[in-house]
Amino acid sequence: MTSTGRFTLPSEENFAEKTKELAELWGADAIRNSDGTHLDESVLALGKKIYSAYFPTRAHNEWITLHMDETPQVYLLTGRVLAEADIVDVPLMDGFFEEQLKPNRDADPHKYWEVVDRTTNEVVDASLWTLDEDTDTVHVSGATPMHEYTVSFLAYIIWDPVEMYNHLTNGWGDKEHEIPFDIYHPATRKFVFDTFEQWLKDNPQVDVVRFTTFFYQFTLLFDQKQREKVVDWFGCACTVSPAALDDFEKEYGYRLRPEDFVDGGAYNSAWRVPRKAQRDWIDFLSGFVRANVKKLADMSHAAGKEAMMFLGDQWIGTEPYKDGFEDLGLDAVVGSIGDGTTTRMIADIPGVKYTEGRFLPYFFPDTFYEGNDPSIEGLDNWRKARRAILRSPISRMGYGGYLSLAAKFPKFVDTVTHIADEFRDIHDRTGGVAAEGELNVAILNSWGKMRSWMAFTVAHALPNKQTYSYYGILGSLSGMRVKVRYISFDDVLEHGVADDIDVIINGGPVDTAFTGGDVWKNPKLTETLRAWVRGGGAFVGVGEPSSLARFQAGRFFQLADVLGVDEERYQTLSVDKYFPAVTPEHFITADVHVDPAAREAWEKAGYRIPLSGCGGGQGIKPLGGIDFGEPIANTFPVNEDVTLLRADGGQVQLAVNEYGKGRGVYVSGLPYSAANARLLERILFWASHNEDKYTAYSSTNPECEVAVFPDAGQYCVINNTDRPQSTDVALPDGSVEHFDLDQSAIAWRNL
Repeated sequence: MTSTGRFTLPSEENFAEKTKELAELWGADAIRNSDGTHLDESVLALGKKIYSAYFPTRAHNEWITLHMDETPQVYLLTGRVLAEADIVDVPLMDGFFEEQLKPNRDADPHKYWEVVDRTTNEVVDASLWTLDEDTDTVHVSGATPMHEYTVSFLAYIIWDPVEMYNHLTNGWGDKEHEIPFDIYHPATRKFVFDTFEQWLKDNPQVDVVRFTTFFYQFTLLFDQKQREKVVDWFGCACTVSPAALDDFEKEYGYRLRPEDFVDGGAYNSAWRVPRKAQRDWIDFLSGFVRANVKKLADMSHAAGKEAMMFLGDQWIGTEPYKDGFEDLGLDAVVGSIGDGTTTRMIADIPGVKYTEGRFLPYFFPDTFYEGNDPSIEGLDNWRKARRAILRSPISRMGYGGYLSLAAKFPKFVDTVTHIADEFRDIHDRTGGVAAEGELNVAILNSWGKMRSWMAFTVAHALPNKQTYSYYGILGSLSGMRVKVRYISFDDVLEHGVADDIDVIINGGPVDTAFTGGDVWKNPKLTETLRAWVRGGGAFVGVGEPSSLARFQAGRFFQLADVLGVDEERYQTLSVDKYFPAVTPEHFITADVHVDPAAREAWEKAGYRIPLSGCGGGQGIKPLGGIDFGEPIANTFPVNEDVTLLRADGGQVQLAVNEYGKGRGVYVSGLPYSAANARLLERILFWASHNEDKYTAYSSTNPECEVAVFPDAGQYCVINNTDRPQSTDVALPDGSVEHFDLDQSAIAWRNL
């Protein structure tokens, strides 16, 4: 029988009867409109809680078309143009989508733009270049032949990027483009608040204002072929204006350069080690955004409505994990759930009354088309989210898009019925309390708490070739029986390591925000972490942890002594590196399946004879059994006391090291999979000397996980696959219970 509650249903015009039917089937207690739609009176009369999407800074072309100098702006970097003489022309819009972006010729280009000789990285004097407004070309004189030149210029954003995405995805044809506007300008700010005040009066039926979102879009730029060109879900590039830049200078005492935004073409990606200018702009921006968000929340409350923020679209500047978010007065945060990591990104947000997850797939035609089975994606998304929800509950669930599309797929309708009932059942059984966590694990990077569950991300839940080997860390942790926090290098330098932390993880490529970059030049950092590990702490490094791009003191990994592993950067090739024999059996690798034939071939092949200058002792044949993702080349043990668990192909992939009373573990990469989640779990328990705690409530099958709820007196076992699975669960009294689970199933037992 279908249960009810905790479910938000999207609806649209002329779909009242089916909306009522699906609301009953899915147990919806709330209904919302989708982008570009409104709810019929008969839907409003169903007696459900009504959410209404509200766009503070778009969907009012009647205003902004009269104030086109008050749209949001972005610093764009042109392509590099080679000077073949002392004059070079740089076209501004080559590679950009002219329906989205338009150069700002209103503010003095010589004050707000910048021409840079990229060969020397020197700024070209403003007297040496002119703007041809007819062709949007910058003419540079006094150029040096064979040097490359760029222009960093301000551009108006004249088509809202999210509405543009929806427009192009759904084929809205000649529908009018929605132009965004920037409330930094007083006249537009007044318009926004006056308009919202009137909207509140005109919509008494609305219970929850679902702000989608507020003022500034994350960096989302398109090229001339309507393809995504720059995507950074944390990017603040689309937040500038001459007025804001001038005010920043007055407040902070220095002027930002265009280069502080375009960043040589990196656009201040969250992967970049954050610089002072970048951090200061985030602080400046968030102060402005939050003050105005609070006004909207207060107005909503005064009208008797809840204020809900969508964590997406124009969320930049809200910074939900930055101190003070709870002061905004928002009632709730809703966000799109793409996997366990994004589930935790929403669920762990402090300072709101409740959180809501919008599950995938969107009810859009790119998924709901004849011949496709959307239920496959729906269940896959649910399985990924469920393991995270058990560790950090969200209060509500829902979907987005156009209900009329979903209604055409009966199997999908049945799938959502099952998911919604199971979601509510988890809440009913646990009281919305998180499962028990055995260890306290800290992720150490430059951003710390401010980017909780946001590390290793480029676009929302879409890791790529360069990121997936690290993003898998978060995916594994999101549903693991541990408590997770995020700490920064500044935290460690200022306060040391908190007494309750069991394990610290530092991972990523060299010279990124996630490994730290030049922060490792500070001896206090290595002193603090070494002392903590030697006193009994546990340090896990992934990829190129604690690395410095510049070879320093004979080491690339500054904590190589803790990890037992370093990386050859072609500076010490004349120093031999010898590999001890690999240890195939260990607590950490106990659940790793190795093909018997591969194991036999590895044992028979033996080890390479040492070669002068590059060491030796590596296994001739690979032992395998573990997916480490993208390889990290030329890693080697710093001595022969290190225990190698995998060292295939002439470099170390997995090693453990005793360090005083503590332990270090090195892993070259960790893409998300059930097997790798199990591997990481064992790493954490071993590194922290908690092997004795591991067995109780563990599953013999990595595809199945166990969550324990002491207050509720229950535990559950989940099958994270689309296939039947069997597993044994060890109980604290030494007994074992066997489970046969259907695909995607969950089984509950009393403690």
